[in-house]
Amino acid sequence: MPVELASVMERLESRYGAPPQPATRDPFETILFEQIAYLASDARRAETFEALRARVGLAPARILAARPALLSEIATLGGIHAAERAERMRASARLVLDECAGDLRLQLRSLDHRGRMKLLRRFPMIGEPGAEKVLLFAGLEPLPALDSNGLRVLARVWLGGEGEYAATYRAVRQRITADQAAYDLPNLVRAHHLLRRHGQNVCNRKAPGCASCPLAPACTFRQAS
Repeated sequence: MPVELASVMERLESRYGAPPQPATRDPFETILFEQIAYLASDARRAETFEALRARVGLAPARILAARPALLSEIATLGGIHAAERAERMRASARLVLDECAGDLRLQLRSLDHRGRMKLLRRFPMIGEPGAEKVLLFAGLEPLPALDSNGLRVLARVWLGGEGEYAATYRAVRQRITADQAAYDLPNLVRAHHLLRRHGQNVCNRKAPGCASCPLAPACTFRQAS
């Protein structure tokens, strides 16, 4: 019998401890948190985000009013392509100011799910999982919001491995939605962090550490290998 999401979370929390709270629950700030760094560690991303908060501020008007060179300088702390990421932040701020009257949360509250997803996917670097993450962290909708690491973990446990990305995401998402015991906002935020950490540390793409994995007894990928 395939292990349910609630059991997956229990096993991972026994391994890693309680996950941290999101760096921010504000929708626009969550978008900035994604854009501020590229291929950076979690610690480096958090440091860069805090530098942006301290030196510029996180409100859309402050981002748009900041000198592009300053935004690029801060973004450099978070990795390569700093100028491009700085411009993405400016474009995001402009979108909030021009089309959301400066308040992205309020605008999202006025829309249904389809409208929210459509709006959020207009922001640079925000695809479907990123849009779901914004809504989940903001407390607006209980959505799986799996990043690539978390998706890989559940695809291996439930499906035996990953296939085409969109199809895998849909299949795993359906399984999570069906697990009513774990399908609420706090549990899904918890699952996002625990699955992401496990995918980074143990269930990685090239050399998964199945021998030490707490999910191995119920993992179809492990059983097939």
